Amino acid sequence: MSCEFSVGWAITDRERAAIGLVPKKVWADAVDADGGHRDGAGLAELTGLLPAASLKGYPEGTRVIVRRERPHPGAQLDLMETRDGWRHTCFATDTPAGQLAVLDARHRTHARVEDRIRTAKDTDLNHFPSRTFTINTAWPTVVMLAVDLLSWTQHLLLDGPLAKAEPKTLPYRLLHVAARITRGQRRTWIRIQQSWPWAEQLATAFARLHALPAPAG
Repeated sequence: MSCEFSVGWAITDRERAAIGLVPKKVWADAVDADGGHRDGAGLAELTGLLPAASLKGYPEGTRVIVRRERPHPGAQLDLMETRDGWRHTCFATDTPAGQLAVLDARHRTHARVEDRIRTAKDTDLNHFPSRTFTINTAWPTVVMLAVDLLSWTQHLLLDGPLAKAEPKTLPYRLLHVAARITRGQRRTWIRIQQSWPWAEQLATAFARLHALPAPAG
């Protein structure tokens, strides 16, 4: 079995100098994840323009690819971006072949993975609770269970801003609401505080949860 990597690559003065050496005719068109043309975005390979020492410690054959696109209105720009009007991002990959557009589209699908790593940190992945190693080894498992529950809750049960809300937002809006569990008519009911701003969204989420098919045995 073999595997390949595609990881973000920081842009420093070294990369900016290499980007400045890329001829205009070299830039290739970028595509979206669905294969459609992405207006205003271009790609180029920087590997041969970077100092050889830049790739020290990376596997042989690692390539560095840069993407440029026009920044969205109101974006904060560095000096280089202000000067030439392009926003640049780079990634490194050991995939030996393939069009730059395909490699870039593949890499950009990783954004959701990186976003979940960030939300995991916000769910206390980076705050170990003990000085005891055994307890701390169990902590990442507990945190990832919480991350999975939040992710599936947002994916299956929530709409709009709540479906994209940060982990620190969801507990206040959904989990801290005043409610009580009652039973009647052979059913269990959750009575939610009616004045709570997100009461309707929470009630809808419970209804969707109840409507989900039971897992196959």
